[in-house]
Amino acid sequence: MSLQTIQAKMDLKELVDMYAILTDEKRISDQMLLFTPDAKFKVYMGEQLVSDVTGTVQLEQDFNGHVGFVKRYFSMNGQHVVSVEGDNATGILFSQMKMLRDEEGREVITDYSVQYNDVYVRQNEKWLIKERTSKYIFIQAKG
Repeated sequence: MSLQTIQAKMDLKELVDMYAILTDEKRISDQMLLFTPDAKFKVYMGEQLVSDVTGTVQLEQDFNGHVGFVKRYFSMNGQHVVSVEGDNATGILFSQMKMLRDEEGREVITDYSVQYNDVYVRQNEKWLIKERTSKYIFIQAKG
């Protein structure tokens, strides 16, 4: 494996970790800087497609709408396997996420097990997410 490929994999790991950190901090505008302006973002709950957005303008609106219902997030990234070819890459990332919400006057914590299937591009020496498909595999609410 070349040093360039190793560096790309490290940069991509930092990219997906920064996405999780910015989610936890609810810094949506900053999070949009991790995407190409024409990014595609899909969300599946089980097998059902629940969101299909193109472009960071719409994505930021959707994320901001969702954040309003969440008191706190906590994310942990696990396996991240990528394949790099020049300025393009694909990756699979597994993540655990918790969301704390108020529902009818009580706090509810929901645990999500998520698989992200990503397409990345390097533009101006910076890796960005071009496509992200989020597959929520397990969802468990407690409260």
